[in-house]
Amino acid sequence: MDRSVHHDLSAAAHATRVCTRCVMDTSAPDIRFDDFGVCNYCTEYLVVRDRFLEADLVARQARLETLLGKVREAGKGKAYDCIIGVSGGVDSSWVLALAVDNGLRPLAVHMDNGWNSELAQNNIANLVRGLGVDLHTHVIDWPEYRGLMEAFFASDVVDVELLYDNAMLAVNFQAAARHGVKHILGGTNVATEGMRIPPSWNWMKYDKRNIKGISKRFGGPRLKTFPAIGTLDFTRYHLSGIRWTSFLDQFDYRKRDALQSLQGRFGYKPYPFKHYESVFTRFYQGFILAAKFGIDKRRVHLSTLIVNGEMSRDEALAALEGIAYESEKLLTTDIAFFLKKMGWSREKLDSYIARPAIAHDAYPTEKPLWDRAIDVYRRLLRRQAGLPVT
Repeated sequence: MDRSVHHDLSAAAHATRVCTRCVMDTSAPDIRFDDFGVCNYCTEYLVVRDRFLEADLVARQARLETLLGKVREAGKGKAYDCIIGVSGGVDSSWVLALAVDNGLRPLAVHMDNGWNSELAQNNIANLVRGLGVDLHTHVIDWPEYRGLMEAFFASDVVDVELLYDNAMLAVNFQAAARHGVKHILGGTNVATEGMRIPPSWNWMKYDKRNIKGISKRFGGPRLKTFPAIGTLDFTRYHLSGIRWTSFLDQFDYRKRDALQSLQGRFGYKPYPFKHYESVFTRFYQGFILAAKFGIDKRRVHLSTLIVNGEMSRDEALAALEGIAYESEKLLTTDIAFFLKKMGWSREKLDSYIARPAIAHDAYPTEKPLWDRAIDVYRRLLRRQAGLPVT
């Protein structure tokens, strides 16, 4: 590894204490430990898991059948009855397979921001061909996306992937509206990603104003081919009847079992870590987050699997001993690829890594509007259910 890759690539070096049940540590600023050394993150996750994942498999099957009935009914007379965003990762791929296995007629939607790995493209192609479903790919103009990335790097905010996540959400909702589909089935799930991300590790994903504000502040482009979604957009889609459902929560989802099935049925090729189907996501999570922000997101992902019984704590600790890359050779290759694709020098990358972080809300944001909207919506749900509104 060359001289500049000797940045601290593991947030573990900054840790002073690790949870005794999972592997969350004091790199999460708001972490707390009980008298047994168990952290609030995995304790909170257990509450969320019990609330959203029906323990009674008969009841869970009944809930699934109810959802499937609603999707089929709403899709009558239409080309598709649901929208499924696919990235090439295990979660979204398994959603698509489960939807077809359960008799649904999905439109697969993919967002191409110029950073797809060849492996992800092959996984998507094999999956779509094997299942016989249609695929719509929204391609963002590369100079536009690169300009937005430049602005985000110049802003020094932590969540550069807000660009990808926001665009992917927008593509799903826009496809649903265009085809008159009321159901978006997502790969988001409690079983493998139900543990909350520390608040300083990412940002609210519907913040279109933040994207526009940062781009304007640092000379980035106007949004043309970039599909963006904000609070008012989401509200409009919701009022039109479009609903996002975490489809995997309707099943007894086990990631290892899903991976084995995908490999056997579609020749699926796995990634070493979660969300590494994108070259930039791999570089961002495996290098930038650790080197610039002291964050190792593997801790959240691995901790969720530990508490959900899919991995032992010792296995997770062993996985965390190395860098968040398949190999140092791949990291060196990705650095070179990033520099070439972005047109950066190594000195520019080192300068970016060395600068301090700036909070997202130092720039224009609609997070207060989003928080108010969510609060109003929850109050309405409680009132409709006859529960006290606090």
